[in-house]
Amino acid sequence: MDIIIQSLGFKAGESIERFIAEKLKTVKSDKIVRANVILFKGAESDPENNYCEIRLEIPGNDLFVKKHSTYFETSVSECVDVLKQQVNKNKEKQVHNLQADTVKIQDALIESDADDGDIELEDVVK
Repeated sequence: MDIIIQSLGFKAGESIERFIAEKLKTVKSDKIVRANVILFKGAESDPENNYCEIRLEIPGNDLFVKKHSTYFETSVSECVDVLKQQVNKNKEKQVHNLQADTVKIQDALIESDADDGDIELEDVVK
């Protein structure tokens, strides 16, 4: 997984970049292509003005989270926790869809056996 870190309006230190890389490695998915991380500061009047946006590029729809807190480390941790939940939800949805396709195929094959008609697998998958 490629990790691209951008800091807008300031220079992010090497320690925060290492922290981000370590946190993102805890997100377990073999489908992640790239992680885009953007760090920026909000309005000075807001005490929780350190924002973190993370976009995980995966096949299909990308996963996106934006959090803010007093420290960038806290914002990154909160983002990664939400991303883990989103990745798990995405995996469950894919497994459910695969199981639904299997049931459809089995039903069509059983139906074709009852009709004694030939049915092609390509016709079922469409």
